Amino acid sequence: MSSTFFIKKSGNSSFPKRGPNLATSKRKSDEDLGSNSKGRAKKPNSRLNEEISSDSETESTAAQHEREEEELDETPQEKKLRLAKSYLDQLREEEEKKAEQESFETELVAGRLQDDLLEQKGKLQRCIAKDLLPPDTSEIRLLRGHKLPVTCLAISPDEKYIFSASKDCSIIKWDVETGKKLHTIPGGRKGTEARHVGHTTQVLCMAISSDGKYLATGDMNRSIIIWEPETCKLLYKLKGHRGPVSALSFRTGSHDLYSASHDRSVKVWNVDENAYVETLFGHQDAITGLDCLSRERCVTAGGRDNTVRVWKITEESQLVFHGHGGSIDCIRLINEEHMITGSDDGSVSVWSVNKKKPLSTVKMAHGSFGAVGLEQPHWVASVAALQNSDTVASGSHNSQIQVWACGQGFRSLQPLFSVPVTGFINGLEFSTSGNFLVAGVGQEHRLGRWWRQKEAKNGIYIIPLKRRGAQQEEPHAKK
Repeated sequence: MSSTFFIKKSGNSSFPKRGPNLATSKRKSDEDLGSNSKGRAKKPNSRLNEEISSDSETESTAAQHEREEEELDETPQEKKLRLAKSYLDQLREEEEKKAEQESFETELVAGRLQDDLLEQKGKLQRCIAKDLLPPDTSEIRLLRGHKLPVTCLAISPDEKYIFSASKDCSIIKWDVETGKKLHTIPGGRKGTEARHVGHTTQVLCMAISSDGKYLATGDMNRSIIIWEPETCKLLYKLKGHRGPVSALSFRTGSHDLYSASHDRSVKVWNVDENAYVETLFGHQDAITGLDCLSRERCVTAGGRDNTVRVWKITEESQLVFHGHGGSIDCIRLINEEHMITGSDDGSVSVWSVNKKKPLSTVKMAHGSFGAVGLEQPHWVASVAALQNSDTVASGSHNSQIQVWACGQGFRSLQPLFSVPVTGFINGLEFSTSGNFLVAGVGQEHRLGRWWRQKEAKNGIYIIPLKRRGAQQEEPHAKK
């Protein structure tokens, strides 16, 4: 019995027959094969032209797909829980940032209050002297405009302007940045006081209020004139002294004005009210210098009575200090508790209001002149102090401005460097920031004509003060 697994179909076979038709079909099949092979060959090239993603992009895409799948798989309750947690995390971050900001602001306010308290007590001392560098003489600028020696100057609180006055009775407002004259108040001839707007005798002193609202100037004719610094407009005149007005100072944070005169008195004025308040007596000679800060008290230099006095206005009392051997011609407060003075005996002294004698004195601070055996000290004509710091300066007529560093507890004065300036240094003033020092210079002393330096130039010098490093020392209490 024979059987087969293959059954032959009847009719035409599936295999093509030999002949022309077979060749034609073969060529067609080869062409089709060739075209298919060409198509397949082009595909790898297109893949090579595509950008190949990095592993991180692949991973991030995979993670995103996973999150999307999880979000699709989560129930409404799970979604609410997830969103609630995210919202709570966001709130927590915002509260932490807010707490950090509040903590920073609290510390800042506390620091400011502590500094203010230390300043009131006279114990705030910024130690910047060790970082000061001697200025480059090429960077010192001379501003000329006065015909006669400059006698006094003042710097605006924003440090943009300088006001200077002279023996020629004029007042000039300068731009610190450009050095240009912004306004000039010319002086008038003696006897024209009734019709002239300004001074008709030499101006001896000036002061500007801590908010820059008022500028006060005093002259040899016993007059005090109040100006508007912005426009240099005359506001009013204060009369009352019986001698030349030699010194002026505004109390910090107020418009109370203190004036000193050769009539040996100190007067207190309320500039807002254009009113006289009271007169203080005690000096036995012409008062040559005066200064005050924020407390209701002032300090004065009594010239040839050889005393320094602290006037406590509210207590109606005064403290008397002795120390110099000659006329005390200038005085400046370093802080509420310490001051610096200069004398025609050539010495510079630092005082505490709690001690009747100087804490430290430098004799012959600016050297001497004259023949051997007949030497005379160079008079100290002006002093300046960078408030609440350890840096002070003094000026004479030895062609040098001397910058000093106060030692620990103000018990010593060490020379830092000197600045070459020819002439009588009749006025010195530090800017509030301590970025520059301004000197008012003349061929003569501001109070007389004992000598004359013809080579000197009447004008003001702007001396830049640079420090080591970009960051400044933080204020700290004096121990």
